[in-house]
Amino acid sequence: MAQPLMPHATAAWLVDNSSLTFEQIAEFCGLHILEIQAIADDTAATKLTGRDPIRAGELTHEEIEKGQADPDYSLQMHKAPDPIRRTRGPRYTPVSSARTSPTASPGSFAIIRTSPTVRSAS
Repeated sequence: MAQPLMPHATAAWLVDNSSLTFEQIAEFCGLHILEIQAIADDTAATKLTGRDPIRAGELTHEEIEKGQADPDYSLQMHKAPDPIRRTRGPRYTPVSSARTSPTASPGSFAIIRTSPTVRSAS
């Protein structure tokens, strides 16, 4: 089952704004029930801002109402979060291998060293 994008923040919002059981929230968010209890007791999520799963499109209001009516009901993800797409772009080249690269531009030291107009005394 897909998890919400930010499970701890989603769990904090569900604890504060619904009467779902800790088991339902833990199963939906993919967290342990003790983590949900710690969030409810304000020992784990003191600096955590809740994230609304309804606004994010992960849950519907009707789904939360079904879960509040039946404690054995398992919440279903309405829409899974979009996966992060990595682009194939330029990669980091360490300085040690950048000088030996055939595409490396000559540095200022190489220009000064090979230039006949610049003297070492100046």
